[in-house]
Amino acid sequence: MHTLQLLLAGFAEVFKPLDLLMMFIGLLIGMAVSIMPGLGLVMGVVLALPFTYGMALEPSIILLTAIYMSGTYAGCFTAILYRIPGEPMDVPLLWDGYAMTQRGEAAKALGWALVAALTGGLVSTAVMTTLATPLSEFALKFGAPEYFAAVFFGLTTVVALAGTSIPNALISLFLGLLVATIGTDSTYGTERFTFNSPILTNGVPYVMVLVGMYGFGEILIKLGQSLHVEVPPDRASTKTRFPSFAELWQLRATFVRSTFLGTILGVVPGAGATITSFVSYAIEKQYGRRGNQIGTGIPEGIVAPQIASTASVAGHIVPLLTLGIPGSGATAVILAAFLLHGVQPGPFLFENPESTLVVYTIMASMFVAVVGMCLMGFAWIHVVVKVLTIPQGVLAAIVIMFCLIGAFADRNTISDMWMIVIFGTLAALFERYRFPVSPMVLGAILGPLAEDSYMRSMITYHRDWTVFFTQPIAGSLMALSIVSLSYPIVRSLVARRRAMVAAMQYPDL
Repeated sequence: MHTLQLLLAGFAEVFKPLDLLMMFIGLLIGMAVSIMPGLGLVMGVVLALPFTYGMALEPSIILLTAIYMSGTYAGCFTAILYRIPGEPMDVPLLWDGYAMTQRGEAAKALGWALVAALTGGLVSTAVMTTLATPLSEFALKFGAPEYFAAVFFGLTTVVALAGTSIPNALISLFLGLLVATIGTDSTYGTERFTFNSPILTNGVPYVMVLVGMYGFGEILIKLGQSLHVEVPPDRASTKTRFPSFAELWQLRATFVRSTFLGTILGVVPGAGATITSFVSYAIEKQYGRRGNQIGTGIPEGIVAPQIASTASVAGHIVPLLTLGIPGSGATAVILAAFLLHGVQPGPFLFENPESTLVVYTIMASMFVAVVGMCLMGFAWIHVVVKVLTIPQGVLAAIVIMFCLIGAFADRNTISDMWMIVIFGTLAALFERYRFPVSPMVLGAILGPLAEDSYMRSMITYHRDWTVFFTQPIAGSLMALSIVSLSYPIVRSLVARRRAMVAAMQYPDL
């Protein structure tokens, strides 16, 4: 009952004019960037971050969260109609969605995607809102060792789910942690890696790492490939036709299964909407009632990945609010927005009425954002897909301009603009040599948190490092971290073993 009262108070805040305006703008931006190949929702959130500097906390987070939410949905338009995935998470949608379009069922495919996004967003947000208070109460039991273990678990999970080789992911993570150590040590007040440069005395702002690696770097990568994107001719139908109740009832198991997977996997730091989308699609193909037909153009192939990717948003936002641990690139940017406004997400947000209202305002905004993005998608699909006609060269120039202006606006120094260029160049090199960007970015953001909690643990427990394993909560999280690191290594060794056995049994193949 107390949660419901707080949520109602949050809805009252959301419907204030400025908050509604920020949500509307965020939904538009999220839809625009998510259907544009080469942009994506993370870049949309990054580019919007500098505009929140002069805003209050609530409209800032509502803006960024709305971009995140609608970014997981609007990519279905181009994936289904044009076979162009705006985001990696949209790839499973095109396998069945585009097949339905070729059969003249584009409107029906879009209807299934809309219903799936609405269901996944509302149900997962309701579940995570219910769990927010218990999660925060549990998090209040965290001391310095537990908090370090939680941050460490988040970092190792990102590495395990990086999608590339473990050594490359670890190198990327360590570089991010190295960047986090530049500046003045918060514990002893000594300078580290500043090379007598006043620019580096205060450290490298994580905003520069975010905008440089995700924004400027992505444009450099596209310049190295090609900025030209072939836009197929317009489809005959850019309308949406909803499925009947009987059709929905036939897919009830898919709806339940995919919503559960999206919400649960969303809680896992590093999983992201892309992984939840692919996992849900694979589970449906393996265990679904018509799993053998997945990929031929059936609704299950649209519903499963779309529900999972949208449901993952609440799965990432609520742990960010209650534990202070971001689980994806977008939530890392949202964490940066909190820190820029002098607020550290975590269980202490629930300790006084004002900050608790902020939390439930954000949660209420997620309910409204889900409904808003579906209404906008239904009404404006023929307008939204026109974004594809913007020349890629013009779009690249606009993105670079916003990156540099945002960097300069942060501290009014040219050096920050150079930092954007440096980290953008580093991102391009990462792409060339197949190093993942996400571990470095999250390492730069979570590094100070990990160092601070580690130093406090060492001071409190007289340099006894075993405290991270002897405390129940910290020990459990460290065990999960070891499993998280070991699993991909063991999986790779098992796969190599099987390949060797197969080669020995069938040497002629």
